[in-house]
Amino acid sequence: MPAGRLGGPVSGPVPDRELARPAPLRTRRARAQMHARPGQSTSHHTGWHEQPRALGVGRRATIHPMTTRRDPRQTHVRPRPPSTGRPAPVKVRPRAPAPTRLSVHRPIQRDRGLPIIAKVGLLAAIALLGLTVLYVGAGGLGNAVSGIGAALGGFITNITTAPTPRPSVAVVSDSPSLQQPAEPYTAEATVDLVVTVPSEAVGDPNSRLRVYLALKDQDPAPIQEAPLASTPQTVIPVELTKGINDFTVTIVGPGGESDPSPVVRYVLDQAPAKVTIYSPEEGAVVNGPTVEISGKTQARSTLIVRNAANGSSTSGVAGTDGLFTISLGISTGTNEITITATDPAGNAKDWILTVRRGSGALTVVLGSSDYKLSVDDLPQDLTLTAVASDPDGKPLVGADLTFTLSIPGIPTVTQEVQTDDQGKATFTTAVPVGADPGQGSATVLLSSEEFGSTQDYTVITIDP
Repeated sequence: MPAGRLGGPVSGPVPDRELARPAPLRTRRARAQMHARPGQSTSHHTGWHEQPRALGVGRRATIHPMTTRRDPRQTHVRPRPPSTGRPAPVKVRPRAPAPTRLSVHRPIQRDRGLPIIAKVGLLAAIALLGLTVLYVGAGGLGNAVSGIGAALGGFITNITTAPTPRPSVAVVSDSPSLQQPAEPYTAEATVDLVVTVPSEAVGDPNSRLRVYLALKDQDPAPIQEAPLASTPQTVIPVELTKGINDFTVTIVGPGGESDPSPVVRYVLDQAPAKVTIYSPEEGAVVNGPTVEISGKTQARSTLIVRNAANGSSTSGVAGTDGLFTISLGISTGTNEITITATDPAGNAKDWILTVRRGSGALTVVLGSSDYKLSVDDLPQDLTLTAVASDPDGKPLVGADLTFTLSIPGIPTVTQEVQTDDQGKATFTTAVPVGADPGQGSATVLLSSEEFGSTQDYTVITIDP
């Protein structure tokens, strides 16, 4: 029986085309096993084999692999790819998990469909589509078409219309500042405002300074404008109104008007201060080497006091309440004193006060509650009273007085007392039984470090 293409029996004659058909490709190991002799190992027959015997005569047919015209190598041999200069990857056998390691398997992620929000949105879209269909069916098709046309026309207009350029934004300058005067009161009708502007506004030709004036109980009002100087400071002369003048300044430029500056106040006062003398009175007699002048004038006024009789002078300043007290030396006889008061605005006026220095001295006057006592009325209280005055006749406060009482037949009694704010002092004692009829006396002695000392006495009689 003739052999087939793979060595198996065939029935009938074998056509020539069957003999000429090349054998199918097999692996190297399969070909070696097919061509090996009986009892021979195939481990060394991977690259060659003996020719089998021909069909029908006890031998196998030898079928050589086909080759191409360009490459004499066998077609079943895979050509080696061109080298890229990199080493071939090393095949690494995956490591089996160790017995102590747990194998972690990732759960299979299954798609749960659309989220709830998407489903709700889909339902809303379907409902909206249904309402649209009903609206169009009810006759709203024309309105819908006109609305779409208007929207489309507006869109086209927006695209084709040239954009309007945005206006440039001008920056408003910071507020200027005004120099505060050393003395707000002035007698001058014109003053200079010294304005300091920010550095970015110095010499700006497009900006101006605007001056505002606020009088008493009135709102600020613009009164004048001035250009900015080429230096940070600009001097602006302004006219004053009698009384309070509150000034503020702003910068007016392309960006608008700045905030006002802090307020600067000027007070126009052209009337001289009035002086009121409380003491001494005009033509008063002063028993002492100095006179103390007290009175009231405008607050913070300066006073200069001069005595033409002896050439002495002194000065002082009235307090915030306008009160003042000034001492000046005087000479014997008449003293004409000139008081010059100058208010903060600079207005000055003279006032004349005339006093006369007298020859008066320190005085004390003693009195008693009783000047005659009867022996039959003893014992009886007796009160002595003394009033002390300085050389000007004013009460001498805090002066030391010594009372002495001498009655016939009893010991002399002595007591020291100080005068009160009225210059008065009292002493009370009892005349005991045993006093002899006759004439006694009571004496008081006044001592002062400034004015010296003096005394007074009176007679006390004891009747039988």
